[in-house]
Amino acid sequence: MRQGRALLKRIILASILSMPTAAFAAPLVVESSQIDAFYPQNKDQTRFGRLEFLGGLVMKSADPNFGGWSSIRLRPDQTHFVGVIDNGDWITGAIARDASGRLAGLADVSVTPMLAKSGKPDARKEKMDAESLAFGSGEVLVSFERVHRVDVYPDPGFETSPPKRTLSKLIPDARLKANKSLETVVVAPRDGPLAGSPVIVAEESLNAAGDNYAAVLEGPRKGIFFVRRQGVFDISDGTFLPSGDLVLLERSFNLLQGVSIRLRLIHAADIKPDATVDGEELMVADMSHQIDNMEGVDAFRAADGSTHLVLVSDNNNSFLQKNIMLEFRLQD
Repeated sequence: MRQGRALLKRIILASILSMPTAAFAAPLVVESSQIDAFYPQNKDQTRFGRLEFLGGLVMKSADPNFGGWSSIRLRPDQTHFVGVIDNGDWITGAIARDASGRLAGLADVSVTPMLAKSGKPDARKEKMDAESLAFGSGEVLVSFERVHRVDVYPDPGFETSPPKRTLSKLIPDARLKANKSLETVVVAPRDGPLAGSPVIVAEESLNAAGDNYAAVLEGPRKGIFFVRRQGVFDISDGTFLPSGDLVLLERSFNLLQGVSIRLRLIHAADIKPDATVDGEELMVADMSHQIDNMEGVDAFRAADGSTHLVLVSDNNNSFLQKNIMLEFRLQD
């Protein structure tokens, strides 16, 4: 009997030790304060370009793992989310709202290390610099820069699994800058002209004309295309709208003016091999607005039929910067 119990203990211990690190992630405590005015100089202003400000959060946690948020994707319930942190971590949780429906905080937040192909976490920044993610059919796609690639993880199971494959990104490595490459991966709607294909857009990897490299990785319009570079803005993320068109989040930074952001609308019908696409400016904001280093954007159709955009910032794990979440309604 004693020998049997001892054997059972050894089996249980061996099972625990063999579990991926992600299985032990404990929820983080995240404190949030609401942002009531996007433009504090005129607190009554809610319309900015084609976007209506609905609310925002400044988020803090004593846990050093909370920060460096690079991308966010909402689940179909429009509450739970999955994101990536650029040191190679997953972040998951749920958005809480107040009685009026405004952003109120985060719940059930967990940060877990992404597993490399070895099946173990890799702490090397140059290997696991995750910048964006997208939901496929039973999959999560993650784009990385430095070691330029799009890895595919199972969904569910991404937190405890290594990538099951790597997509061909079409763009040659020689055309991609080390720290300015695959900042965006998105999956197009199945009923649109791109037929559910993954799409990547580079941050500041430019062709001879000075425009950003991008590519449709699969489907009827598979091939490299380009996104017109306008001014000093670099692309930091993107999302397909329910309508099928693509919104790109862009930012710029200099020591005198600080951070600025821009949102630009690209018509999906224009995206095809060898094309150079441009689009309508939806909004521009600078440090006079409640922004930081905004790196992630996602879109969803609300219960009233309107399209909402949610943005998150990467605070670079610096006490000088903020973790911010913003929500806007797209106006026709």
